[in-house]
This record gives sequence, C-alpha cells and structure tokens, in this order.
Amino acid sequence: MMAGTAASAGGGGWRARIELGFRRDGARTVLAHRCAYGPLQVQRPFYPEGGVCHVYVLHPPGGVVGGDRLEIDVGLEAGAQALLTTPAAGKFYRSAGPWAEQVQRFTVAGDATLEWLPQETIVFDGALARATTRVELAPGARFLGWEIICLGRPAGGERFTYGRFIQGMEVYRQGRPLLHERNRFDGGGAILDAPWGLNGYPMNGTLICTGCDEGDLAAVREATGGDAAEELTGATLFGDMLLVRFLGHGAERAREYFLRAWEVLRPRRLGRPAQRPRIWNT
Repeated sequence: MMAGTAASAGGGGWRARIELGFRRDGARTVLAHRCAYGPLQVQRPFYPEGGVCHVYVLHPPGGVVGGDRLEIDVGLEAGAQALLTTPAAGKFYRSAGPWAEQVQRFTVAGDATLEWLPQETIVFDGALARATTRVELAPGARFLGWEIICLGRPAGGERFTYGRFIQGMEVYRQGRPLLHERNRFDGGGAILDAPWGLNGYPMNGTLICTGCDEGDLAAVREATGGDAAEELTGATLFGDMLLVRFLGHGAERAREYFLRAWEVLRPRRLGRPAQRPRIWNT
C-alpha cells in the first residue's frame, strides 16, 4: 500500500488516483496491490461469501468540484473474483467554470469476474463534469455492473437547468468494442425532456452483463416486469452482452430495479447467489 497527498490539478482542483490489483490465492481472491494518491481510499477487503473479495471505494470529501480529477484503475488477474461498490452516492457539484472529471478503467483477465455496483451519481445543477468508464475483457472474462445517473436533485425540486454532463461507457473484449456510448446532457437542453432523449426523467441508468444468452434476457424481463407506468425500462441482448435500461424519478427505484436484474443474473452467469454488500445496510 502506498498513499500520498493530492496534487493541484488544472483549474484549481485536486488530483486523486487509486490503483487496485486482485489475484487468486487458493480458494480466495486477495487485494494484492493497492496504491492510493489523494482522497481516494478503500477499506479492508471483506469476505461475506467465501472467496469473492468485496471492496468499498471511498471518496472522503463526498463530492467532486470543478477542476478535480479522480482516477480509478482496477485490474483482475486470471481467475480472480471481485465485487466493488461505494458506500454513498457520488456527487458532481456546481462549478464556477472549471470542469470536473472522473475516469474509471477496469481490466479483467481470463476466467476472472468483476462486479461494479456503485451507488448513484448526482449531477448538481450548474455542474460541468465528465465521467468515463472503460472495461477491458480478456477471453473468458466476465463483467456485471451498472451505473446510475441523477441530473439535478429531484427530491429537493432542483432540475438540471444549466451546466453540462458528459458520460462515456466503453466495453472491449480482446481490443474489439462491444459497447461504445457517449452521452452529452446540457442543462436546460432539449435532450432532457424530448421523447428521443430522457423524456423528462431525471434518473437514468444502465446495467451491463457479458456472456449472456436469450434465456438470461427472458429471466431478467420476467424479474423486472410490472414496473410503474411512470417509468421507462427495458432489456436488450447484443450478441452475448445484456443491457438493462432505466428511466425514472427516484434513485431508490433505480437501485431496486437493477438489483432485481442482478439477483437473476448473478446465479445464472456467475454461479453464485446474490448477496448484497454489507455497506448497503448502513
């Protein structure tokens, strides 16, 4: 383990970076490499279900301001099994001009499994922020994860009326793209309310699971069916990659929707029952 003090970034913000490396050690996956720089940390690994390594990624300041840059690099060696989550929602605060950025890179070796299950990210009115996630899969590697974005703070009556949020999601297998998405949300822009955009929903999310088939798609649709009419949801299979989408008004509803899908996919694709991380109960 190595830690350091954050350095000033362009625009008056701060840089923070964390590197995590997981490897198989007998029947258990261990956190074999940890290098933290600035205000990104992890608690000790937890093993609530045997060999799977559960790790909670912490950002003690609680939010990202203009000029900040956070980087999360995670690597899994062959056969490793890790579940990463966060203890609370991420936040991009209003900016006076500089951009904030968060970059996440996940590299998963053959026969390894990564679950990335963060809490939602709240984009405050007036924020200028970019968030990019890239997943690199070797042959036989598995990924199951989600990302949930809330534009504004609907519980407090705040809409995303100005600012900009750019979101990227990329998934590659052996260097070939399986998914390459880039979304740009302008505060007060047409995309927020248009039927071809978010249709007035402040909350949007995507769950991704690789190595799936038509049976998985049918099981997810059955488990997530019967949602309220005021939400828009769906599941689609692209090759062997399953995408589950959510548009709605509340973070709790989004989490529960994706949890239902996860609880179906985890035993089917990863061969183990769904066990929610303990941190979600605090």
